[in-house]
Amino acid sequence: MALQITYVQSERREQLNIDFHYGVVYVLARLANVPPAQAQTIAHACQYVDDATTDGTLNFSTGEAFERFATAHVMVDYHTLNRRDDSTVWVPFHFFPGGQGVTLDERAVCRPNSAPVQEMVQAALQAKGRPNGAHRLGIALHTYVDTWAHQNFAGIPSAANAVSHLKDDTAPQQGFVEEVKGLFGHLEATVVDGLFDATRKWSGGALVGHGAALTFPDLPYARWSYVDGHGIPVSRNNLPDFLAAADHAYSMLCAWQAGSVSIDPALVLPAATRSALQTLLSTNRSTDADARLAAIAAALARGDIPGLKESLPAYIGKGIGSWKHLATGIEAADDQYGVASAPPYRALFETSDYRHFHAAVKEARLIITEEILPRHNVRLL
Repeated sequence: MALQITYVQSERREQLNIDFHYGVVYVLARLANVPPAQAQTIAHACQYVDDATTDGTLNFSTGEAFERFATAHVMVDYHTLNRRDDSTVWVPFHFFPGGQGVTLDERAVCRPNSAPVQEMVQAALQAKGRPNGAHRLGIALHTYVDTWAHQNFAGIPSAANAVSHLKDDTAPQQGFVEEVKGLFGHLEATVVDGLFDATRKWSGGALVGHGAALTFPDLPYARWSYVDGHGIPVSRNNLPDFLAAADHAYSMLCAWQAGSVSIDPALVLPAATRSALQTLLSTNRSTDADARLAAIAAALARGDIPGLKESLPAYIGKGIGSWKHLATGIEAADDQYGVASAPPYRALFETSDYRHFHAAVKEARLIITEEILPRHNVRLL
């Protein structure tokens, strides 16, 4: 079955957890004594994993070229529902295989803080001395944190991704259909209804990632439940998982700052800091991702997080002021298919955050797919 979805372009943010990947990661980096400018680079790279949706070669008008790998797709893209080649995107950056089980499908399922992802963390820490070391760290942090949020789902077509009886337990008075219609307000109503019908009736386990679970895995405050593709009831309370992810991300950042190539699992957030973060994540319940990020910025500026009182640097993922624009002069969000004319090559491109990010993506993907995952009997490329 190939589900066809008409995507309606919108200014609405495609990924819904910028509050954690950018806001919280910046806070954690500063708590780990990472200098502000470097903390901003790390947090920006962490969030940019969700925003780097342009794939292919960047051709300059002066003859130079640079290859890029996308690290995400738009939130609702029919390709994510009927293609099997997304192991290049979802597996290494969003649904890191846990390597547990007898079959490949079982080993491809994402597990929090698994042995394979710990090896990925170590590889990123070893890259500290490189020009793109901070970018590698930010990319790795995104993947690492996602192992808690995306646990029990897989980045390949799998029965683990089939979801039925999806229920929002955060606000029992509001059904999940109404909740999600608000989140997917930029889609045609008939498309939304079709998506619900298809995900409920999906029998072949062909969905990729947590598409059938909609955005519930990425909301820090959510409590939700469903029945998976094996008929097993699953109940999720995201807050403890997100706090565990914050503890481990903090340990990773402390190791980075100390120049260590391994993290200390006993090094966690101070109790007062963790309590403040728990309060912030549990009460920051807007379905607008940018509004949740603004709430984190306001809390940081007020000094609500012990040990910190400063401004959160602005994040510009696409368009004017973005990493791509600063490196190339391209203002368009997507420069493929003739959307933007080819820019001239400038020497500053080589030291730009944009090039460093994409070079880090290529390095990380190679190490993950050719070294780390095969060691755990996960061969997907």
